[in-house]
Amino acid sequence: MTLDLAYPFTGSWLTQNSPADHVPSHGTTMFATAYAIDFVPVDEGERTAPFTLASLLRPDPAERFPGFGRPILAPVAGVVVAAHDLEPDHRAYRGIPSVGYALTQASRVRQGWIALAGNHVLIDTGTAVVALCHLQRGSARVRPGRRVGIGEMLGRCGNSGNSTEPHLHLQALDTARVEQARAVPLSFRGALPHNGDVVHA
Repeated sequence: MTLDLAYPFTGSWLTQNSPADHVPSHGTTMFATAYAIDFVPVDEGERTAPFTLASLLRPDPAERFPGFGRPILAPVAGVVVAAHDLEPDHRAYRGIPSVGYALTQASRVRQGWIALAGNHVLIDTGTAVVALCHLQRGSARVRPGRRVGIGEMLGRCGNSGNSTEPHLHLQALDTARVEQARAVPLSFRGALPHNGDVVHA
């Protein structure tokens, strides 16, 4: 079964770690991420925040990135089964700082799902559960038990959890019990963008 979704945003977003190019898309099957996909918000010129000498040497504030705080929308209709927005938005790690951040990856894996997903919303469609991750702290507009329709605002794009710059991580699972879940393949309007594709929604 492939779960077909609407795009959970408006504007321009760069596709990264797409299962259209490689499975497991994130290099692991842990936490049901085999078919997960990332979208990085970009500006009208299809660029993220400029990479400067300062970016090479130290982390950038998340607020410098064009999509930080951009609305995240429900890609499916269903019932919210989890909504967490208490994690801080950290700085963005590019250049030399990204090496040190990568070395802390194993620690986040040991801490579990919230350390990786950061602020997130889970929506149960009845056939699968959709996870939208790395949301901005305090931005969740929904709570468990709430029924949502396609296009309804869930929260805002942030840089929480296992994230090197503000972006949206999206995956589908066969159960809301993430640690025991299996990954579900997904598509968007019947197709799947490739790495490097910019989606205009």
